[in-house]
Amino acid sequence: MLKQSLQFKLSQKLSPQQIQLMKLIQLPTQAFEQRMKQELEENPALESGKEEIDLPEHDMEDPYQDNDSEQINADDINVDEYLSDDEIPEYRLQSSNYSSDDEDKQVPYAAGTTFHQYLINQLNTYRLKPQEYEIAEFLVGSIDESGYIRRDLADLVDDLAFTQNIYTDEKEVLHVLQVVHQLDPAGVGARNLEECLLLQLKSKTPTPAVDLAIDILERSFEPFSKKHYKKLMKRHDIDEEELRDAIHEIEKLNPKPGGAYSGNNRIVEHVVPDFTIRIIDGELELSLNGRNAPELHVSREYNNMLKGYKDSKEKSKSQKDAVMFIKQKLDAAKWFIDAVRQRQETLYMTMNAIMHYQKDYFLTGDERNLKPMILKDIADKIDMDVSTVSRVANSKYVDTPYGTKLIKDLFSEAMKNEEGEDVSTREIKKILENLIEEEDKRKPLTDDKLAALLKEKGYPIARRTVAKYREQLNIPVARLRKEI
Repeated sequence: MLKQSLQFKLSQKLSPQQIQLMKLIQLPTQAFEQRMKQELEENPALESGKEEIDLPEHDMEDPYQDNDSEQINADDINVDEYLSDDEIPEYRLQSSNYSSDDEDKQVPYAAGTTFHQYLINQLNTYRLKPQEYEIAEFLVGSIDESGYIRRDLADLVDDLAFTQNIYTDEKEVLHVLQVVHQLDPAGVGARNLEECLLLQLKSKTPTPAVDLAIDILERSFEPFSKKHYKKLMKRHDIDEEELRDAIHEIEKLNPKPGGAYSGNNRIVEHVVPDFTIRIIDGELELSLNGRNAPELHVSREYNNMLKGYKDSKEKSKSQKDAVMFIKQKLDAAKWFIDAVRQRQETLYMTMNAIMHYQKDYFLTGDERNLKPMILKDIADKIDMDVSTVSRVANSKYVDTPYGTKLIKDLFSEAMKNEEGEDVSTREIKKILENLIEEEDKRKPLTDDKLAALLKEKGYPIARRTVAKYREQLNIPVARLRKEI
């Protein structure tokens, strides 16, 4: 049985404009420039530059009001609101001291062949049968960015049959793979680290140290990888000096030969700081990247079209349709200009709070002066939501006198020292890193000893916590840090 009833329901929802504003806040400088460029291309009523055109700030629709269901007629539009020159819009009153001369807007990129094309070009110098060349080309295509083929021969044989219609066997694939192993850089096409290092050693001029290094990798790769030096000396009947020379040869090798190719045409990511912090007369000074303040205005042509509509005595249907289109574009342009302003204010307010919260760190550059700080600390200071602070901190960089820092790296949890004071986990990690750097590499400090040393310095931390911090710093266990 169907029944109709009235129901009152209170709900909150974000308008499309608010959602887009949140996305704008999240964008770093370079991505924001692309978004602004896209908006300029898509909205003909929006232009960049210094053209002087007045756009009223008052009596316009709230750009954050959801009017999807409201029907607007062309006759209801007060054209004078868009043509009024009584007031100067807010964005026209803002000044930017950023000079276009301060920035190199074009970054030259060198043209070149890709890593795989570089290998294919070398294949052309070998005399191979047609099928062998096709297999070799397929093997080169299976090499990853590090220079490895991380697949079994059986899988390669199956793929050749199913995808290339080439029927072969593992013996022929292995034969062609040996040709690929001769390509430059040495070690390319290896199936594992051991094979990669051996290929590089065998391409070197034979010396006693190189020959011993080859023997160690072929017969004792596992003890070598675990740095069981005494076992290696006993198994290969060598002294400490000979082992040191062999290890020195292995250390000179490249475990990722693909990364050594300078012309691999990978996209280079240029970090553009979103903020700059400078120390002026002992005080911190924060500035936004000037590229965050584009000069935008409404197209003069659209302004003239509205004047033409106002002056015409007989308004045709096409003119009314046109003025509706113009109104939509003008509203979108006004919203975008306002959104840019709000983005600037939010970014500056958030970073300013972070800067003052971590004042001691920014004045000294010493990570031990980093205070424990979580997103909620900053959100409470600026009276904004935690998600907004997260969007600002997640992918933004700040240029400091001590280098360019990722803002989210300034956040850390708190831990109490022996005096009961809250200290940042970043401070403890820095001290841990210094202890490991200063240790005797012949007898590296175990996690238990590191925990004891930290306790002596006033940081009572359990061994498992030391192990966790050490792993986060990408530092191996004591045994793997051992040197002879």
